[in-house]
Amino acid sequence: MVQSLYEQLVIQTQMNYSQYYGVYANGGTPVKLTDKKPLPYEQQIETFADRVKLADHVIVGGASGLSAAGGGDFYYAATPSYKKAFCRFYDRYHFKGAFAGMGYRWISRGEFWGYLATFLHTTLHAPVREPYKDLQAILRDKDYFILTTNQDTQAIKAFPEEKVAQIQGDHRFFQCSQQCTDAVWDATKKIDELYNYLEEHDTIVIPDEMIPRCPHCGAEAFPWVPGYGNFLEGSRYQEQYQKISDDIEKHLHDKHVLFLELGVGRMTPMFIQEPFWALTNNLPGAFDVMVNRNYQFLPAQIEDKGVAIKGDLARVLKDVRAQLGC
Repeated sequence: MVQSLYEQLVIQTQMNYSQYYGVYANGGTPVKLTDKKPLPYEQQIETFADRVKLADHVIVGGASGLSAAGGGDFYYAATPSYKKAFCRFYDRYHFKGAFAGMGYRWISRGEFWGYLATFLHTTLHAPVREPYKDLQAILRDKDYFILTTNQDTQAIKAFPEEKVAQIQGDHRFFQCSQQCTDAVWDATKKIDELYNYLEEHDTIVIPDEMIPRCPHCGAEAFPWVPGYGNFLEGSRYQEQYQKISDDIEKHLHDKHVLFLELGVGRMTPMFIQEPFWALTNNLPGAFDVMVNRNYQFLPAQIEDKGVAIKGDLARVLKDVRAQLGC
């Protein structure tokens, strides 16, 4: 199979990640960064807004920081939102965030599924968060596409699904833990059933007979997400990759393509950050706006074709929206 341009960029960055793992793990990047002093915040916001106005097409890369900026901040720390949503588990185990619980060695599969059902129910039933609403307004009159590494379904709640590529899975689906089939199937009704059981019985344990199983082989089901198990890179996965690949290739010759990196951290630079840097460097009219709370990485090779804004993403999007008058 011929690899798309986007797939080639991802593979190249994955090679970089493996070679320079220590640099990435310590919050750095092996890419040479600019020595230029950042513009004042107000000018950065003006640049962001002006580039939105100018753009023929906008490609958004939304990562965990985009959801966290709107209150989806329970993944890595025992925040108030975590303690509220996972109260039964926090009171007993005092996990430092949702992911810590996912890595715990549970005494039974029923208890694990009680935790997992709580996790999935929390994300699936979360309302569209404010940063996504502001992004909706910013993009309202633009031609755009959304690439996300988030599985929390915020992007497909806020935008038409045909304009979104979820390349790192989706909490709405189950897969077979043994990958006996290429199929993924709807998980939402089952998740509600499991969560309602926990609520009605004031328990943290799902009965064995309620644990979701593959309809084909009977093996335990699992959320269609990487990181915890045998992530299925099957037809749906390829479909998501194809969506972003097709969009990029369709707009390679646009006069002004704007890339937006929103909340992209150091966990997965291979899917958004470095492919966007490479595309910005190689496309004559491209520009890259990078917004992150903790990092301000502007590569030297695109120092005149990008702006890196270090700040609260929720505030940045609000300020850009105000600048655009939308």
